[in-house]
Amino acid sequence: MIRDSDPHMPDAAGAPGAGEPAYLAQLNEEQRRAVECLDGPVLMLAGAGTGKTRALTTRLAHILYTGRARPWEILAVTFTNKAAREMKQRIGGLIGEAVEGMQWLGTFHAICVKILRRHAELAGLKSDFTILDTDDQIRLMKQLIKARDIDEKRWPARQLAGLIDGWKNRALTPGQVGPEEAQEFAGGLGAKLYQEYQQRLKSLNAVDFGDLLLECLRLFQTHPDLLESYQLRFAYMLVDEYQDTNVAQYLWLRLLAQRHKNICCVGDDDQSIYGWRGAEVTNILRFEKDFPGARIIRLERNYRSTGHILAAASHLITHNESRLGKTLHTTDAPGEKVFLQGVWDGEEEARVIADEIEALQGKGHSLNEIAVLVRAGFQMREIEDRFIARGLDYRVIGGPRFYERMEIRDAIAYLQVTVNPDNDIKLERIINTPSRKIGAASLQTVSRYARAVDLPLMQAARQLVETDEIRGPARGSLRNLIADFDRWRALADTTPHTELAGLILDESGYTAMWQNDKSPAAPGRLENLKELLGAMGEFESLAEFLEHVALVMDTDSSADSDKINLMTMHAAKGLEFDSVFLPGWEEGVFPHQRALDETGRAGLEEERRLAYVCLTRAKKRARILHAANRRIHALWQTALPSRFINELPEEHIETESGELHRQTFGLSRFDAPDFATGSGGGPGFARARRNRTISAGYQAAAGGAKTDFTLGERVFHMKFGYGRIEEIDGAKLTIAFEKTGTKKVLDSFVERH
Repeated sequence: MIRDSDPHMPDAAGAPGAGEPAYLAQLNEEQRRAVECLDGPVLMLAGAGTGKTRALTTRLAHILYTGRARPWEILAVTFTNKAAREMKQRIGGLIGEAVEGMQWLGTFHAICVKILRRHAELAGLKSDFTILDTDDQIRLMKQLIKARDIDEKRWPARQLAGLIDGWKNRALTPGQVGPEEAQEFAGGLGAKLYQEYQQRLKSLNAVDFGDLLLECLRLFQTHPDLLESYQLRFAYMLVDEYQDTNVAQYLWLRLLAQRHKNICCVGDDDQSIYGWRGAEVTNILRFEKDFPGARIIRLERNYRSTGHILAAASHLITHNESRLGKTLHTTDAPGEKVFLQGVWDGEEEARVIADEIEALQGKGHSLNEIAVLVRAGFQMREIEDRFIARGLDYRVIGGPRFYERMEIRDAIAYLQVTVNPDNDIKLERIINTPSRKIGAASLQTVSRYARAVDLPLMQAARQLVETDEIRGPARGSLRNLIADFDRWRALADTTPHTELAGLILDESGYTAMWQNDKSPAAPGRLENLKELLGAMGEFESLAEFLEHVALVMDTDSSADSDKINLMTMHAAKGLEFDSVFLPGWEEGVFPHQRALDETGRAGLEEERRLAYVCLTRAKKRARILHAANRRIHALWQTALPSRFINELPEEHIETESGELHRQTFGLSRFDAPDFATGSGGGPGFARARRNRTISAGYQAAAGGAKTDFTLGERVFHMKFGYGRIEEIDGAKLTIAFEKTGTKKVLDSFVERH
């Protein structure tokens, strides 16, 4: 995997033109224009795979080579320390000598720390101030919440931390938080707690990561002489990944650029996919307005993907309205078309992916050059299970494997202790998760006694709760926990294991713990727990499932061998692979329903940008899969193909039947399947006949039958509530629901009202 590689360009040592530096010979026409255009504001609009890193570092090297500025007069901002190190190394290679004195090349946070330490007293700090990590922030916020006698279970500190971080990303001080936003926490106390938190930080001579930008920005805004000194210092400014900047970063950059205006921002509005963590795509869209006379140089020659892949991705992204626009092209051969395949369900989807990967491996393809990109983490479980069953090595990039995730390990620990109360290791893991006020001292007392009398931890605790060895809340909590495990164990013989597992997670408070957690990771953890419960249904008993988990956890996890790359779509940005598999292209999964519900059209456009990013990760082949049925949160749902499939250009798409069937519920790969008998549609249909009944509405939709509902009619849906029918397509209804927005559903799932 090579980022921004360009196999068609000569190396830095290539022969230069007469009287010009060697590094210019390796650039195409657009890249060279971006490098040599040194005066005034420049926006380098660099499409996926167009060599933007090469252009950016060569521009910086050219500034130094031509003597336009000395190293300490250049501000170069990246988003990661790794990118900063690589940039410095590349620059040295281009100009033939080590680059010293580039003290202002780094991440936003690293540069702001440097400025803030130099002028700490102006910010009410000492120069040796501490930067708090997330755990320290949460601990401090818990103290403030407790001091105001706020119910921390209802208003958790993580929720407050998320709100404050969001406000700081938008450059809002406590006094600038509006009353409506303050209402989002503890009945309007959000802004006051933010103010108290900031005061407490100052008393501790500390800042958090959000403060590094915010305090630096405030220094520039309140001390014009200080701002002017840095404006004069930075003769040239270069900013990478400009589409990912938040409001605070944008304001900070705009202030510094006002003197010389020699600012070059590099980015791609079509790859802005981090809105959920504060990135503002509008920053790059209004560059010309912020810097009148700015030149926009489009890098449109793609050096990564073959023609069909590139054309499919480029056509898809044109459906976004909020974009500057560019047309990517390549001189490579068209290559394979993007392959679109419909399957019956997630299990068959995983089987199809594994089949094709095995076929590629048999032809000598490296697993390292194969990636499977999913929209949500819960999709990984079935794919991982299939890989393990087939003996296909894989790695999860950007996170642990499904069964190695914290919430899954916790849930399985509860199940294992229920089956085997003598499992001390698992009991220690969850004895105080969620918090039961069983502190380290109480646990140590139980452990010491257990060793002394040679008893398992559970039995030792059972004896100690009847004495005065453990006192206070810990004693009652421990007694209740033992009783809970006894009750769950007694239910094991009469309750289906899937129901028992859900009961354990609910009654233990573990599910509620994540429901009350307002961190960005919490929704994904809840999805994973529901996927775990769904996975258990494939096994006859709890013991059989736990045995499967033990075998899964025993697989080799070495990172150096040849392995398939499995990751979320967001984690794939900046990477590239020969072959990319894209499962789960269905409405509600991708585009993700939460993105549509929370931010409407803006959310839809960001999801479409995510689709564009994923397609352009593929160099030689891209495979899109969508299922007719999807088990989500342990419930079966009929799935509509993603609207993004409708937006793909037919001339660049291939299906097994040779024809692109739009909105056919994922049945394009089957020859006239018989829904009533389950025949003619591959193994998925036979399995479906055994496990579930196809609804009459689904049969009608697949067969093209018409509904007896009418436009404008008011209907009721069990999940989405009341709404009115806006469009009718056979048995598919487009309904504007009163509380959940517009959605497509089958008529068999609604009733007249």
